[in-house]
Amino acid sequence: MRLVIIGGGILGTAHAWAAIARGHEVVQLEREQEARGATVRNFGLVWVSGRSAAELDLTLRSRELWAEIGGRVAGVGFRAAGSITLVRTPAELAVAEAAVGGPTAAARGFALLEPDAVRAVNPALRGKYLAGLHCSTDAAVESRHALPALRAHMAASGRYTFHEATEARSVLDTGSGAVVIDDHGRRHEADLVIHCPGAAHTGLTRELVADLPVRRVRLQMMQTAPLDEPLTTAIADGDSFRYYPGFAGAEVDSLVAEQSQTATAAEHKMQLLCVQRLHGGLTIGDTHEYTEPFAFDLDEAPYDHLTEVTEELLGRRLPRVVRRWAGVYSQSVDPDAIVTRVRADTHVWVVTGPGGRGMTLGPALGEQTADQLGL
Repeated sequence: MRLVIIGGGILGTAHAWAAIARGHEVVQLEREQEARGATVRNFGLVWVSGRSAAELDLTLRSRELWAEIGGRVAGVGFRAAGSITLVRTPAELAVAEAAVGGPTAAARGFALLEPDAVRAVNPALRGKYLAGLHCSTDAAVESRHALPALRAHMAASGRYTFHEATEARSVLDTGSGAVVIDDHGRRHEADLVIHCPGAAHTGLTRELVADLPVRRVRLQMMQTAPLDEPLTTAIADGDSFRYYPGFAGAEVDSLVAEQSQTATAAEHKMQLLCVQRLHGGLTIGDTHEYTEPFAFDLDEAPYDHLTEVTEELLGRRLPRVVRRWAGVYSQSVDPDAIVTRVRADTHVWVVTGPGGRGMTLGPALGEQTADQLGL
């Protein structure tokens, strides 16, 4: 079968990977020279710890697939580093204790560590905290390098073609297949077209499916110069409990009711996530903005908050910040929907809206679509 996949982000590339793995031929179109959306503006985290019970099996499958991909494609930078969520108050500690005692704790690899045990796992964490919720199943990839590495591997199959700086202008279902016309005037005939637009909900996406049950979310993040020591796990703060459904329950309800976030953290709906890149720098974030139109500039207050929290947990000054950026991702409005798949025509599908889970779930979502469409 011949597929045309529109969109060069992680979701489109994961669908291409799944199709190539099953022996099909793939042509992938990306309107930029490289993906420039949420795929490269994230932490690169394969985040099992906070996923809801309903999506845990899919998340663990994706974690398994990332490990397999990392073993075959070194350039994705896969590492099974795990994570530690550092708790600083009794209310946060209660959430961590409930997580360790919960029915999915073993599957997630949860363990609650005293400060000395935290430092044994991650010696860079010399700051102030009561305990750490260790998740051994969390992992990371290099978000800025993974896609070129995956494309190079697929190209070696002889069944994959990537067209950069190529925008799909129209998609026509022919009854026996579909034809995509790009902005170079080229026709791409396919048995199946899968459009993975990311946060681009207008233009071709709107022409194919007028009303998608998705919304856009904006975030801010930053990157430091290399830290002069390893940060052996990803880290999070207790505010992250508020934003991940895997921790939902009476303890989180009490946390929200009894413990206010700082004014900046509350205004920007913030949590701390931090991961060390292979070059040694730290990627740190993030914020959540849901109401459009989004600001076009960066707000400095969240960066001050993130710096303060990270330095408190590390017990040292951060290296200088070398990059700051914002990004926008697509999120399904149904909280129970892991992704939005819509059949636009007989041989045309639109897939988007995994929220902040695109990097985590990409390989499993590509596999799931392939199963559903009988590839």
